[in-house]
Amino acid sequence: MECITKLTFNENETEDSLLTTFDSMVLHDQENQVPQEFVWPDHQKPSPNVPILQVPLIDLAGFLSEDPFLVSEATRLVAEGAKQHGFFLVTNHGVDERLLSSAYTSMDKFFLSPTCEKQKALGEWRESWGYANSYFGKYKKNLPWKEMLSFSFSPEEKTDNHSQIVKDFIIEKLGDGYNDFGRVYQEYAEAMSNLSLKIMELLGMSLGINRSHFKDFFEDNESILRLNYYPKCKQPDVVLGTGPHCDPTSLTILQQDHVSGLQVLVDNQWHSVPPNPQALVVNIGDTFRALTNGIYKSSLHQAVVNSETERKTIAFFLSPKVDKVVKPPEELESERVYPDFTWSMLHEFVKKHYKTDENTLEEFTKWVKKAETSNEG
Repeated sequence: MECITKLTFNENETEDSLLTTFDSMVLHDQENQVPQEFVWPDHQKPSPNVPILQVPLIDLAGFLSEDPFLVSEATRLVAEGAKQHGFFLVTNHGVDERLLSSAYTSMDKFFLSPTCEKQKALGEWRESWGYANSYFGKYKKNLPWKEMLSFSFSPEEKTDNHSQIVKDFIIEKLGDGYNDFGRVYQEYAEAMSNLSLKIMELLGMSLGINRSHFKDFFEDNESILRLNYYPKCKQPDVVLGTGPHCDPTSLTILQQDHVSGLQVLVDNQWHSVPPNPQALVVNIGDTFRALTNGIYKSSLHQAVVNSETERKTIAFFLSPKVDKVVKPPEELESERVYPDFTWSMLHEFVKKHYKTDENTLEEFTKWVKKAETSNEG
């Protein structure tokens, strides 16, 4: 494949697909302003100075120690953050620091490679795997200034000694030269899946239900691991790395680098969540919000970029097995806010019908009820 060194548009683009090439280095070196497709409306342009969000800091080792005071403190803090805005930090999480470091440094091997190399891993925009950039999708304006490499993951794959879903995908798409790269992210996905189950124990206890309820629900999860690369931009005040959205998944575990960029909307004001090298950022997604019958929040958040340096993050999006019914436990079931659904139904809705925002679950509820009425008719 010939490397592409400029921004190009497919002549056969349609409303449903826009096949183009995003090369941030070329765009950054151009004398002109960034293309209009990246410029966000005035009311959504990022603010350079926002207050810092007070995010609860959870000592996960303390929670797992079974010390009554530490357990009580952890459940109190996580409930406080989850009810207010859905964000908290976890320290002493048990993930090997060497693995976290390797996962961060290994990103350069892919994202700093030529465009044609990255396109070997190109995915379909309706899928949750493969390489994607700003122009890869159904939208033609308000485009994000970012590149991504995503992998599907399920711990069930570990039962087959010959199948390592993340590593196998990488080698299949990019070749044997990415063997170590694949090993790192296979191990990373496994570590984050295990960590997410520990966090689910904490969330269960914070809601006053059986400690193992949510852990058991997500043990056979079908999740997404995503590497995010936000290039530097000469006009960071008019673009967004990731636009305002709520995660439709259940739980997100985010590893930030040393560069600030994550912002959360609380009380109609954007707040920053600065990097903490000793902690991972965790936030509630819409699916888990539904599992708590709306008790815990999933808040709008976005990523901003800067003109000085690139920003790199790694996100693990925990989701239940696609055909598992999402409904609150009996203890939280009174006055149901959302209907029963499966993750595959919500995933289809946000991929084909609705761009994720603070109203996603409400609009999804209307969509489900309308479909039920049509089927009855």
